[in-house]
Amino acid sequence: MSKPDPQPDPEVYEQGRGMDAHNEVMREIRGRRDRTYDPREPTRVWIDEDNTPTGVYQSLTIILNTGGCRWARAGGCTMCGYVAESVEGGSVSHEDLMAQIDVCLEHEAENADERSGLVKIYTSGSFLDEREVPAETRRAIAETFADRDRMVVESLPDFVDREKVRDFTDHGLACDVAVGLETATDRVRHDCVNKYFDFSDFEAACDEVRAVATEDDADAGVKAYLLLKPAFLTEFEAVEDMVSSVERCAAVDGCHTVSMNPTNVQRHTMVEDLFHDGGYRPPWLWSVCAVLERTADADAIVVSDPVGSGSERGAHNCGECDEFVQTAVKDFDLRQDPSVFSEVSCECELTWEAVMEREKSYGMPLTR
Repeated sequence: MSKPDPQPDPEVYEQGRGMDAHNEVMREIRGRRDRTYDPREPTRVWIDEDNTPTGVYQSLTIILNTGGCRWARAGGCTMCGYVAESVEGGSVSHEDLMAQIDVCLEHEAENADERSGLVKIYTSGSFLDEREVPAETRRAIAETFADRDRMVVESLPDFVDREKVRDFTDHGLACDVAVGLETATDRVRHDCVNKYFDFSDFEAACDEVRAVATEDDADAGVKAYLLLKPAFLTEFEAVEDMVSSVERCAAVDGCHTVSMNPTNVQRHTMVEDLFHDGGYRPPWLWSVCAVLERTADADAIVVSDPVGSGSERGAHNCGECDEFVQTAVKDFDLRQDPSVFSEVSCECELTWEAVMEREKSYGMPLTR
């Protein structure tokens, strides 16, 4: 007897959105998770450097452990396994979320010589969704980091409004809202990623943030997150879609940064099932370089931080050159100088070129 399809919580407002088949598969895959998480411990925290409209900053990146993205609980994106790392039950209290912030501040004090000018806060969902992060917590976090220069908070476009952004700008903080757009092509976002909103919704979110910048003379903008090579695209299709998407995002008023994230194979996702069945390969690092080089003159900061770079589950080349190419990508992120890519080469680039030319997204044998 077939196993019944696990249904999302009836309160999840995304029922009826996205592709029913994708959502059904994703709910079954997510049901395999076998770990629990401490609501007083962040998912991850680390120190890095980031390029922003006001220069390069040491950054404190925080991934808060919440009850998880509400869209993911309905089924969600084909490549995103972050909800599997979330606290069970659908919510985390204000007190526990602030305890996570304390852990992150302790990490910074122990691992950095100075406080970071830039703080980036993610939730593996939407920081501005008040079912994930209550308004009380959002305002307390804004106050906690009021002595920093810049904040980045992540959200789906549905939850972006000017009053939430003002919680940060009213403290004198520059505030960037990071939106997981994935692609400017609606069909790719709907069919390959299984996200329910349109590019016009991203533009509306930019309008909300830009209103704060213009009405309050505040430093507020949008950082678009794009996804290189979602499932069901060839390498060539993925590169062309990214070049077009970067250019379209850079042309939207209020969007000052575009971050291209190569797909990495996360646990409990449709992409992982395809990967294990031989139906998916993460993008080549040469593809990352190609997109950055072709969009270097876009009217925005264009960056990429390949997660799992060089591993079988992340963006990779042949294994011999991965570290050098990743270093060139990081150098480009900070300097925005495409000449860095002329300094790396490898014989495997010929293989990548052949893949770009010959790979087909689907083939059916003519005979058995």
